[in-house]
Amino acid sequence: MTFIALQSTDLPPSQRFDWWCDLISHDVAPTRITTDHTDDFRATAGAIDLSDLRITTMSFPTLRSERTPALIRRSDPEMYELTLITGGEMWISQAGKDTRMHAGDLVLWETSHPYDGGAFEGTSRAIILHLPRARLPLPGKKVDELLARRMPARAGMAAILAHYLRNLVRQASSMALVDLRRLGTLTLDLAMAFIAHRLNAQDRLPPETQQQALRVRIRAFVEHNLGDPHLSPAAIAAHHHISVRYLHLLFQRPETTLMAWVRQRRLESCRADLADPHLRAHSIKDIAARWGFTQATDFSRSFRRAYGMPPKDYRHSVLGSP
Repeated sequence: MTFIALQSTDLPPSQRFDWWCDLISHDVAPTRITTDHTDDFRATAGAIDLSDLRITTMSFPTLRSERTPALIRRSDPEMYELTLITGGEMWISQAGKDTRMHAGDLVLWETSHPYDGGAFEGTSRAIILHLPRARLPLPGKKVDELLARRMPARAGMAAILAHYLRNLVRQASSMALVDLRRLGTLTLDLAMAFIAHRLNAQDRLPPETQQQALRVRIRAFVEHNLGDPHLSPAAIAAHHHISVRYLHLLFQRPETTLMAWVRQRRLESCRADLADPHLRAHSIKDIAARWGFTQATDFSRSFRRAYGMPPKDYRHSVLGSP
């Protein structure tokens, strides 16, 4: 099973809060949890196994969670917990810092230092990436500078990581276990690149991690700019301050070239728009131009080669007559 989903409502109301406390102690770390909802604690949890990494999803009502020195002495998994808030508002105090987080924020905390935190009114939701301290090739004292700091995920590496985590959680249940576990290395590389970027310590990452993070950034840039007809290897390389030769080396794959992949993504976007009934009033030429095809004949020829029929016929086969 690639994604395990649990919910407290599968249990009688009187057992739900105890179930949640046991779950957190086992899946994160022993923690003292208090709440006003002990009589009917409505929460959900999910788990994704990425080989030697784990991702946990959670939703829960107002609560307070404390990890004391005594609980740390009892058991410490020595984990950094990189958390994406996906709903509600939460707060945390650790390492002398107090932070309030909102949906769309990232925050880092860890299990080897005491902390106090929780969720405000309403239902809070989060995705937690559990990172073993020993796996991060950065000095612990340096990484600890980020503890309990609110890190908005609206742009840059933070946005890329947040988008990746959301998509991974969304797709996990439909993925084969072997494929999901292959993503463990990529997930770790992205998390390390994000942390290193926040600390201005990218040069301390292994070369392969730096390259993997750069590939992901380039892919995100390409996806965001598919509609630009001037998107070219030179433009992509210049934006990322690398040479065109190095760009091609980064994406050197036997099955396709970088620009062949760009064309494929453009065609896939056009096909999705052609099948969208809300875009029926848009001409095929306008849709092609929206995704970077400036020549109608070139688009029609490429579309037919990829999907076995002209774009007009494809649209008619999906939407029928207007």
